[in-house]
Amino acid sequence: MLKYIFWALVAGLAGLSIYFYFLSGPQKLDFADRWYPGGNDAPARVHNGLSYGTDERQKLDVYTPARPAPDGETRQVLIFFHGGSWRDGERAGYAFLGRSFAARGIITVIADYRKIPKVRFPAFVEDGAAAVNWTVRNISKYGGDANQIFVMGHSAGAHIAMMSALDPQWLAQNGLKTNVIKGVIGLAGPYDFLPFDRGSAAEYAMGSWKVPAETQPITYARTDAPPLLLLTGDADTTVKPRNSRALDEAMRKQGGTSASKIYPGVDHTDIIMAVARPFRNKAPVISDTVNFMRAKTHLAKHSGASAAIVNR
Repeated sequence: MLKYIFWALVAGLAGLSIYFYFLSGPQKLDFADRWYPGGNDAPARVHNGLSYGTDERQKLDVYTPARPAPDGETRQVLIFFHGGSWRDGERAGYAFLGRSFAARGIITVIADYRKIPKVRFPAFVEDGAAAVNWTVRNISKYGGDANQIFVMGHSAGAHIAMMSALDPQWLAQNGLKTNVIKGVIGLAGPYDFLPFDRGSAAEYAMGSWKVPAETQPITYARTDAPPLLLLTGDADTTVKPRNSRALDEAMRKQGGTSASKIYPGVDHTDIIMAVARPFRNKAPVISDTVNFMRAKTHLAKHSGASAAIVNR
């Protein structure tokens, strides 16, 4: 009998190993976050597959804290766009991020978007703005405050987040001004990456645009932009830290509000891994983000979301 139990365990472990092997990188992170010992984050309620457009990729998930907010209070909102070179990745792989911030009382929206090769710039930026628009107009149904919306992204997702917040035309297409966004958190984002590397995903995604500078977040640094928090690592060779430094300097030069932090020994993958429970010692991404969001100076910088809706 013990022999059968032993071989059943061996077979189960082998099956689990094969399953784990075929998961994407973010899905591995989510798996590790779910099963890491030592106590879980507070549970979150998840609303999956909500449509913000007609395309199958134009969907988002909303993570809300399991405990209701105190009477009469609404919660801050964080919209997250994942990375993947504008080509790879799925929102479901980032459930660990949704749980992490929901556990800290923040309603978290994780949005997918259309990707290359199906689309090119600016389709994924238009999707970012459309996801913000959906959130502004619907998040109150989930207990969120439409006057306290922040946007976050990693890598290509940080590019989408920044373009949605800095170039006013994309939100204007949805009848919104950029002051509906109270702050932007960029994780290892490409913000100033001209000329495009030959044969790169960036060239494929944006190289056919007639004015390349219009694809760059740094082009739209301005005084009245939402406040920025630019987080990166000094060991990142995929999207080099100079992108964050350049955007930070450009924002400050224009009189805008920007803060930059470079984590020692952290590379391009580490910075998103640091949100998952087993790897939070890599960098204080969660606490830096939460502190930024809760800083009253950022919330008070712009008028409320309702005042930022453009009359049509």
